[in-house]
Amino acid sequence: SLWDASEHLETDEDMVMYLEAAFEDGDPALITAVLGDIARAKGMVQIAEKAGLGRTSLYKALSPEGHPDFATILKVINALGMRLQATSR
Repeated sequence: SLWDASEHLETDEDMVMYLEAAFEDGDPALITAVLGDIARAKGMVQIAEKAGLGRTSLYKALSPEGHPDFATILKVINALGMRLQATSR
């Protein structure tokens, strides 16, 4: 079976570091995929509820073919108990 990152994200710190690495890479598709992995690790149904989104639409938005708008990304990050923070380089 394929390796599933969501099965290896055990702590909030793991999840934050994983997402930070995706932001450093800068690829929007990778960031979306990482958010999907983290949401699966935390429980997609629970995250969808907290984000105010349907489970099916959240799966679709965070799929490799999904192109979620920024508002959806922010809702998911908030539902995961995280926040975006800007810093200078």
